[in-house]
Amino acid sequence: MKKRISTNTCVRVDRDGEQILRCKEQIGRIDQSLSLMAQVLALTGNPVRLKIVYLLQSETKLCVCDLSEILEMKIPAVSQHLRKLKDAGLVFSERNGTVIYYQISSQLKSTLDTILHLIEEPVLV
Repeated sequence: MKKRISTNTCVRVDRDGEQILRCKEQIGRIDQSLSLMAQVLALTGNPVRLKIVYLLQSETKLCVCDLSEILEMKIPAVSQHLRKLKDAGLVFSERNGTVIYYQISSQLKSTLDTILHLIEEPVLV
């Protein structure tokens, strides 16, 4: 990978070159993680896909028919959302006879746990 040399220069007198270098190195170390997180957030930024991920995370596995009934959506619409999640590697499918179940990808489980942990369930009084 070719390193790009910045033509931007800071005109501040008190520019902290060490800080800039440290931050560039830090970003370089976590660049792939940031890209993955951005992709996950982009996909789960859609309310339907976020609901699907939430349900799959809490129930372990569900079929498209279950999700269709729960979300009160037509099966083709749910299937389209599942396809996007599957193409990105967030979910995978497993056939059991004639039924295809969807599950959260194991390598993204902890990332999704972190995101879904931010969802607050209403307190029942």
